[in-house]
Amino acid sequence: MPDVVDFVNVSTEGLESSPVAEALAGLRANEARYFRNKYDHTFEVTPADEAPDVMAYIERVLKDERGIEIASRPLEVSEFEVDGTRWSYVFYESGLSINVLYTLAEGGKRAVGFKLSQGMDVPTELAAFKFARQRSKLAGEIRGSYFVIKGEY
Repeated sequence: MPDVVDFVNVSTEGLESSPVAEALAGLRANEARYFRNKYDHTFEVTPADEAPDVMAYIERVLKDERGIEIASRPLEVSEFEVDGTRWSYVFYESGLSINVLYTLAEGGKRAVGFKLSQGMDVPTELAAFKFARQRSKLAGEIRGSYFVIKGEY
């Protein structure tokens, strides 16, 4: 059963094994706040091992588009649709968060986003990307990057 992410009382529940659990929890809460404010959507997560289809989808997009395989262990995933866009998220033990934004209508936005929790190094598999910095009250400093999806998924 999915757990609702509370962005008022930030919890590390489900992320305890991460060396940057506090920052990762803040990053997860930051995403929850974004979806609540922009779409009035409640952000829910499920343990990654309970949603293998979501992990398979994200891994397929990464592998097919850029040949990327993430070495870190996935902890939690989320998948939902709002305003005609399918969003798929995975939060990794290393502190990395990946989201796949896929507009269902032809010609819409389709991209993969990477966010690094404060305190984590850039993973070797993402070394080719340039990361921009942003400040977050919930997550401290977030470093992010993305690439546009070219294929159909």
